[in-house]
Amino acid sequence: MAKQEPQRAANIFDVARLAGVSHQTVSRVLNGLPNVRPATQERVEKAMAQLRYSPSPAARALVTRRTRTIGLITPAAVDFGPASIAVHFNLAARAARYSVDTVSTVDGDPAAVRASIEALLRQRVDALAIVVADLAVLELVRGLDLAIPMVAAASAARRGPHLVSIDQYRGARAAVRHLAELGHTRIIHIAGPVKAADAAERVRGWKDELIERGLSIAEPDYGDWTAASGYSIGVDLDVQPGTGIFVGNDQMAIGLLSALRRRGIRVPDDVSIVGFDDIPEAGYLDPPLTTVRQDFEALGKMMMQKILVGLEESDAGTSDTPLPTELVERSSTKPVEPRVAKRA
Repeated sequence: MAKQEPQRAANIFDVARLAGVSHQTVSRVLNGLPNVRPATQERVEKAMAQLRYSPSPAARALVTRRTRTIGLITPAAVDFGPASIAVHFNLAARAARYSVDTVSTVDGDPAAVRASIEALLRQRVDALAIVVADLAVLELVRGLDLAIPMVAAASAARRGPHLVSIDQYRGARAAVRHLAELGHTRIIHIAGPVKAADAAERVRGWKDELIERGLSIAEPDYGDWTAASGYSIGVDLDVQPGTGIFVGNDQMAIGLLSALRRRGIRVPDDVSIVGFDDIPEAGYLDPPLTTVRQDFEALGKMMMQKILVGLEESDAGTSDTPLPTELVERSSTKPVEPRVAKRA
């Protein structure tokens, strides 16, 4: 009995012959390029299905000079904000039929970020996305001049053509404004790390809102974004009745709530607390936390959209308006009760 030869896999020329088009037209359909009539595209897609044609990623890269891969650099720390941005960026990339190579780097190490960029460029990624958590890394990003599209999620007072962000500054001002409108005249701040870009913008917003209202400013207490640091600060925090506390993120607010509870300080009866981020647990704390909500999903999608524009246009480096935040009022804040003078 004669040995049966294995069936040859279909190639792009087989598809072209069956569809009655050129192999260049098949290539245009495969890569989603414009100027292909719907009827022609339908014929090509039917031919590919009939032949069970599966294009080789390596061959497509040679034809288009694209790998349909994007490099993503994120901070190593698993903080809610950066992690959420990365997740939604990956989802947006997948929807656009791109894969993502993710590299995590040590926070605050520009040299590690630069090495990661060089490694991704050697892999011929089509574009680069960076989630910036540190001011030194932000300065590195500002100085980059790459031959491929690049976008960075970074909080900064000075906007740039390759930066996208959520408006930390106005979010912080909204938090302080809320406390001031409740009657708090002493509004203190527990900030994130000194070198963190997000923390710097929130401190700036807190200070400017207090200055505009003529309220006193004390030096912030700096944590590290963790609940443990919020608790440690809360153990010795100078808290007086009627104090308003703006906390740099919800995780630190969780630690602060625990420390104040152990000290017998009631929230919101004695003090009001506002967090930042609106993590999924914020509404289920005791009391539920008033906080500033950030739309990380929209930011991840904006990063991918900016990359897609950069891949299609040679000069897509225009500044974007930061995404707005939303104050979510819950039970950790309440109006200051007027003090009743004691009779002699």
